[in-house]
Amino acid sequence: MSTLDLSEQEQLRRQSLQELHKLGINPFPAEEYPVSHFSKEIKETFDSEKNNLQDVCLAGRIMSRRIMGNASFVEIKDKQGRIQVYFRRDDICEGEDKTLYNTVFKKLLDIGDIIGVKGYVFKTQMGEISVYVKEFTVLSKSIRPLPIVKEKDGQVYDAFTDPEQRYRMRYVDLIVNDHVKETFIKRTKIINSMRDFFNAKGYTEVETPILQAIPGGAAARPFITHHNALNIPLYLRIANELYLKRLIVGGFDGVYEFAKDFRNEGMDRTHNPEFTVMEIYVAYKDYKWMMEFTEQMIEKVALDLHGTTKVKLGDKEIDFKRPFKRVTMIDAIKEHTGFDINGMNEAQLRDVCRELEIETDLSMGKGKLIDEIFGEKCEGHYIQPTFIIDYPVEMSPLCKKHRDNPELTERFELMVNGKELANAYSELNDPIDQLDRFQDQLKLSEKGDDEAMFIDMDFVRSLEYGMPPTSGMGIGIDRLTMFMTNNSSIQDVLFFPQMKPEKKVDKDGDDKFEEKGIPTEWISLLRKVGINKVADLKGLNPNKLHQDLCGLNKKNKLGLQNPAKENVQVWVE
Repeated sequence: MSTLDLSEQEQLRRQSLQELHKLGINPFPAEEYPVSHFSKEIKETFDSEKNNLQDVCLAGRIMSRRIMGNASFVEIKDKQGRIQVYFRRDDICEGEDKTLYNTVFKKLLDIGDIIGVKGYVFKTQMGEISVYVKEFTVLSKSIRPLPIVKEKDGQVYDAFTDPEQRYRMRYVDLIVNDHVKETFIKRTKIINSMRDFFNAKGYTEVETPILQAIPGGAAARPFITHHNALNIPLYLRIANELYLKRLIVGGFDGVYEFAKDFRNEGMDRTHNPEFTVMEIYVAYKDYKWMMEFTEQMIEKVALDLHGTTKVKLGDKEIDFKRPFKRVTMIDAIKEHTGFDINGMNEAQLRDVCRELEIETDLSMGKGKLIDEIFGEKCEGHYIQPTFIIDYPVEMSPLCKKHRDNPELTERFELMVNGKELANAYSELNDPIDQLDRFQDQLKLSEKGDDEAMFIDMDFVRSLEYGMPPTSGMGIGIDRLTMFMTNNSSIQDVLFFPQMKPEKKVDKDGDDKFEEKGIPTEWISLLRKVGINKVADLKGLNPNKLHQDLCGLNKKNKLGLQNPAKENVQVWVE
């Protein structure tokens, strides 16, 4: 990379890097740094009367500096937060040589650098708990400047808030926006709360394949890859359901998995093609038992995270206190559309969709048509936690038929804030019925439904060995985290969400500029002033362009012979 491609700040930081090397200081040392304390811990345990923290060692990133001659204050940020540290020249440099303070600290360190400090804790005259530095070490030199967030009179300036930049450069987002780290700490607490709940009941955490020969367990479009050694196509899993149920066949009474699933579908504020789901299967249970189990689990998560079941979500307050409301899907559709779809065939459902102005296509069977009606007209009404139960059989190819009505299945979805959060069944364990349902899905696929399920004959074979009555439930961890942390976009709860490729600046090659008669050595300077295509030269003020180029030549000490004004005039014609 040419230095001309760097900003002035980046050039200065690289110069500081070189100066540190010249002074014999390694700006990226390899040895362990013996951290003994952290910022929050120091603030919580320091007793100014007892002076109980006389020997501390901490490390962190410089976030601000106030240099005042022979003494300075620096704010550093570690894993627990921020703390002020105090540097005094004569304590850092006890002898005659003051280079470590006057040169290294004052001139060669920058905001963003990571340093280690050793000293003792004291309270300033302003009452702020700080660390009095007796010794410091450069641990990592930052050669790219951080976006500096400033605050004055309650107003925030230059905040790092652009969503695309934040998601693409999450590492910067975590450094400068303190609340972001808290979201991901809460995400971990949510998963740990659920894991503790399952483990306390004796269920076993397992792992199942991500690369699958058949993408089963859900209706979704998969990602396809190729296994070179076996010379076969494989799919990134869309669900882990069928493998977990194989384990129930094999004799496990309760299994669960926190899994990465992948669906090659659209992206929006609530969907990412790579997402995290938890699925659990418990033998000898049904969907009614699973509803109570799900209520207990989510109530526990809210209490563990917030100490209350009431959670703020935008301008709403969601109460996760159990029991949750229960509504059948047919009753929900009847309530919000006025149509009783019970017993309707596909043609009648298409008529209902037309009357409700819901778009359909010929690939949709009864299940998808009902799903569209519910999604368009009903889903958004369920803000407080509500179980939608007893789905039509066409919507649930892996679910056991309802014990009282063979047109329905024993299934529920948990709706919160107008979105599905959890999905659960009394699992289908009749291998003959299961094969018939798979074959119905195959017919949908032949009609053009690219989300219809594949037939997994090995799974059918496993059922033929006998699977006990079982209930299973899946819950989206990303969406649960959104609800529990008051975030409206899935990108805010994923460290590294999927993004479009970065836009690259459209540039002409050097040969295009050379055809214009521009010397090769001046092309990089033209790009430095924002001229990336020959066409960009047209209509520019030749005198100003000449001044800009000569100024860059001088500022960067390039030693080039400045172009004649009349030559620059030709360039812009």
